[in-house]
Amino acid sequence: MAFDLCKLLVDVFDPQPGETVVVACDLPRRAEDDTAEWADRRAMAAEWRQAMIELGRTRRFSTLPLLTYPATGANNAELPATGTLEGREVELAPAILQGTLALFLTQYSATAPLDGLTREKADFRAASMPGLARCMQDTALAADYREVARRCTILADALRGADAVQVRFSTGDECTFDIRFRHPEADDGFLPRHKQGDRIINLPSGETFIVPYEGERPDEPSRTAGILPVQIGEDLARLRFEANRIVAVEGDGELVARLTMVFAADPARRNVAEVAFGCNDRARVWGNVLEDEKAGFHWAYGRSDHLGGTVGVAAFASPALVVHQDIVYAAGNPIQVVEATVLRDGQELPVMRGGEYVIF
Repeated sequence: MAFDLCKLLVDVFDPQPGETVVVACDLPRRAEDDTAEWADRRAMAAEWRQAMIELGRTRRFSTLPLLTYPATGANNAELPATGTLEGREVELAPAILQGTLALFLTQYSATAPLDGLTREKADFRAASMPGLARCMQDTALAADYREVARRCTILADALRGADAVQVRFSTGDECTFDIRFRHPEADDGFLPRHKQGDRIINLPSGETFIVPYEGERPDEPSRTAGILPVQIGEDLARLRFEANRIVAVEGDGELVARLTMVFAADPARRNVAEVAFGCNDRARVWGNVLEDEKAGFHWAYGRSDHLGGTVGVAAFASPALVVHQDIVYAAGNPIQVVEATVLRDGQELPVMRGGEYVIF
């Protein structure tokens, strides 16, 4: 079956009469920063906007002109103050909040600031699509989202009220994520008007995530600890962490040097910000985090407040240093999950074995 964009938009968002849709994309600040993929994503933004216009004719909702803004340069950094709408400069946040539904097809993730905007207006929801690529129309965007939602619910039920997630990797490294005092969220691909709970999703969707306990309670340190391996090409780095903080980058090579600089730039980046299980069975791993993370296990460092944690923009030395970066271990990545287990009251619930889910 050919990809049907209008069907996807109806299935995911179910736009209602009287709604206002905002479609936005970010622009390279310098011509030399642009890429063919980024340019095509801007073309897709125009196509998605046109599809919304066509849907609006029958469903009786309106779509604003394409909203653009200068790229932030980092995932989940704060949005700039101004953007452009119909060729004129506008204050960005008020322009976004003119809508009841926002679709962001961007180079850099706007998930965190969009999450903040959902808290400012009750009738507002948003889909964040950093790195969206046209080829996803044949993979993760084409998933059976009823099955995706079923899997997300099973994973959320497993994590809810649990004490920890234990993971063992193909490198032999192990880690424990402390998930006490936290609640899981399911990014299941459904975002109708007036949805209860989180009113922001990534698209393609298909993951259940939780923020590890960050030790904010007096006299109650986080128990998140262990080693998380990261590999790019032949370079392998081991991130040692204690009390939910990355305390050392171990190994040799360019990757170790680069990660050492990343974490030295701002201590807030050392925060373990997310642990998640991607469960979109059409997602493939090809080096695009938006789709890669929907294919299997991943974790992230840096900002966490937009996912239910405590580390926000104020924790960083500068808004320019804010980051939320995912590290993925799905099939196709050089490092695999040998075993992932949820611990609750001394009982073990297997989630993954040999890189495959056993909980479904």
